[in-house]
Amino acid sequence: MFQAQAYSGTTEEQYNLLGKQLDALLDGEQDTIANLSNASALLNAFLDDVNWVGFYVWKDDELVLGPFQGLPACVRIKSGKGVCGTAVSERKTQRIEDVHAFPGHIACDAASNSEIVIPLIKDGEIYGVLDIDSPSKARFSETDQKGLEAFVEILQKHL
Repeated sequence: MFQAQAYSGTTEEQYNLLGKQLDALLDGEQDTIANLSNASALLNAFLDDVNWVGFYVWKDDELVLGPFQGLPACVRIKSGKGVCGTAVSERKTQRIEDVHAFPGHIACDAASNSEIVIPLIKDGEIYGVLDIDSPSKARFSETDQKGLEAFVEILQKHL
């Protein structure tokens, strides 16, 4: 049974605990929508200073909006377009300090100023992306990136 725990300690320790909570939360559940929904809710509860946390799933050669927490969002994104599409085409995390300086940024929420997007890969293929936006510039640190990439590694075991 999953039980939320208070977050204390270093940022690295907090992300480690978050990963353990995700693993416990998703243990035994096979439904992808349920797992992505709970993962976005867990991140939204854990992270401060964010205004959108969610997933896009790769379908028919484009990203399609999946479970999320936040305001309504763009529904479809092509590979190579915006931060999410760039994460797919490059198959690597995009940590953007100022989305307004990112060429081709897709502005779904005008309040967003920074963003981190981490590709989800299953069986060697793009499955989708984790997308997190913040109203603050330079919100996401290298420590956040490493912690969120570890979170995605755990999540991928449950997809």
